[in-house]
Amino acid sequence: MATHRVGIIMNGVTGRMGTNQHLIRSIQAIREQGGVKVGDDIIWPDPILVGRNKAKLEALAKRTGIERVSTNLDECLANPDDTVYFDAQLTQLRAPAVKKAIEAGKHVYCEKPTGVSTEEALELVRLAEAKGVKHGVVQDKLWLPGLLRLKQLIDTGYFGRILSVRGEFGYWVFTGFDGEPQRPSWNYRKEDGGGIMVDMLCHWRYVLDNLFGDVKAVSSLGAIHIPKRLDEQGKPYDCTADDSAYSTFELEDKDGNQVIAHFNSSWTVRVRRDDLLSIQVDGTNGSAVAGLRECVIQPHGATPRPTWNPDIPKAYDYLDQWMQMPAGQAYGNAFKVQWEMFLEHVVFDTPWRYGLMEGAKGVQLAERGLESWEKRAWVDVEKLEA
Repeated sequence: MATHRVGIIMNGVTGRMGTNQHLIRSIQAIREQGGVKVGDDIIWPDPILVGRNKAKLEALAKRTGIERVSTNLDECLANPDDTVYFDAQLTQLRAPAVKKAIEAGKHVYCEKPTGVSTEEALELVRLAEAKGVKHGVVQDKLWLPGLLRLKQLIDTGYFGRILSVRGEFGYWVFTGFDGEPQRPSWNYRKEDGGGIMVDMLCHWRYVLDNLFGDVKAVSSLGAIHIPKRLDEQGKPYDCTADDSAYSTFELEDKDGNQVIAHFNSSWTVRVRRDDLLSIQVDGTNGSAVAGLRECVIQPHGATPRPTWNPDIPKAYDYLDQWMQMPAGQAYGNAFKVQWEMFLEHVVFDTPWRYGLMEGAKGVQLAERGLESWEKRAWVDVEKLEA
């Protein structure tokens, strides 16, 4: 049994997402399980935590059992023993740092959005391809158990021809005036890269492309429903970025059929659905509704025949007419699963299709969504080329 050490420069992991999903639930979890087992071999991730605040880094390292920290990114990039660079910084800081990592010959794996513009994101694609480094972008929702169940239904032909997709995402983020906020204040400042359209349309792009069809056009409306919030110091600030987005997408499936998808994304909504994310798929042969983990179905043969009559109480509970998909196999943390896949790709060159171009597609859709909001019109989403 051979052990393949992979040194990972982890930049920006003192933030909420970097700490919880990427460090604790992914890299630390992989180390606790003994590494990534591939046949008779083991891939052992050896991270160094990089950031600007040494005290935060040292506290996080102590908490997770990581031995190495640094506040000098250039020194880390110069170390030939660390071959992978990971970035979970603020959006404006990401592309310049990833560019430096590519130039240093590091394989790169990063959060999205991968740039503040489509052109910036495409530049990273070109640089990585020219340098010959391996690259990946976090697309975690593809490995959520609920979406994996949807994928299973699609692959078995359960839906017949898919007609439409309806997504509801979000929850109430407290403003500071009404309770402690669960999200950082920069999320609500456009000048700091905030905005739910920029954030979530990057996600919906890879979900739509990989499950339902290529995105051809978008019509999106954003809103700043809550104009003032309190920051981390308890000081009021003006919200300049959208906290809600209402987006319709025109898709084309693999057979050339039109599919209509609509996603509501909001940090100003109270949850009355099965989960924080709910996706309903309707097809000619059946329907399904997936949350983060569970999925319910209603095949055509079990579809009721409702009668519209608001003058009498409803005859039955519509929710009871759906069947729960069986538990089946166990699924791991979506972030951890993709980390394991990327590490295997780096060490053994296994197939991988979630590179920087996929990140650029997400940035493109976010830009087209913002353009649609500004123009109050449908906007085409052209095919990207590096």
